[in-house]
Amino acid sequence: METPWGAPRLGQAAVEKPPLIARLEQELVISGYSTRTIKMYTLYGKEFLVFAKKPAEEIKREDVVAFLAHLKTDKNCSNATVSLVHAALRFLFHGVLKIKIMDEIKSPKKEKKIPDVLTKDEVRALIKATKKGRNRLLVEFMYSSGVRVSEVVKMQTNHLYLKEKTAIVKTGKGNKDRMIILSKNWVKNIKKYLSKRKIQSGHLFCKKNGTPISADTIQRLIKKSAKKAGISKHTTPHTLRHSFATHLLDAGESIRKIQELLGHSSLNTTQIYTHTSIEQLKKVVSPLDRM
Repeated sequence: METPWGAPRLGQAAVEKPPLIARLEQELVISGYSTRTIKMYTLYGKEFLVFAKKPAEEIKREDVVAFLAHLKTDKNCSNATVSLVHAALRFLFHGVLKIKIMDEIKSPKKEKKIPDVLTKDEVRALIKATKKGRNRLLVEFMYSSGVRVSEVVKMQTNHLYLKEKTAIVKTGKGNKDRMIILSKNWVKNIKKYLSKRKIQSGHLFCKKNGTPISADTIQRLIKKSAKKAGISKHTTPHTLRHSFATHLLDAGESIRKIQELLGHSSLNTTQIYTHTSIEQLKKVVSPLDRM
């Protein structure tokens, strides 16, 4: 097993949770952070303490800078990963230890990469390559609703309003509830599936024992289906979310509505899809043709 930036797994003594990391975890829980964020922040905190080799109270600004530089140069981490580590350390020092040493340490700028988006033909091929039943319904749900993989895992059957073709995402990113849309065809198929499902579970997508399907399982499922469909693009659950947003924009939907459906707190985050909308670009007339 490796850490997110490829460092070897820590020794058994280091794996045991230090008291400071236990405090960090408790503060994150109280602050309402997601399970995944808590896991990553505590992992980054432990890695930093191992790197610094000194009590947290003795750590200086240069220790933090050295660690972030180490991740960037030695571990070849992306700016996004280093920014996440920066946020984790900021919470550790400012939120837990009440030591203000992060204010003058800048977080690296995020790379402005255009996300991978599937064409409609590729989405059709992906769905067709996915086994019928739960797995295919899951892929259709992700593409047709634009939900995050973490939100799929937590989705309950009683969060669906099939008659209205809507659903509620409970405590999505940032602990915000939001409404999503459901496909007319998907609603018809999910009704049949749930009426025949023998598993007693409140989870929309679950294992045979009724427990929710994991995010890792969904990621493997998407990867396997993409390979079977002959899709060469890097395809993940988030690719379906990108495709959902881009295809809505192509169809002329308001970017404000797309922002609401995706659950973005800032319109700037949604604006990236204006760079991936091929149909919108096609509508632009070359100045040569206007002469």
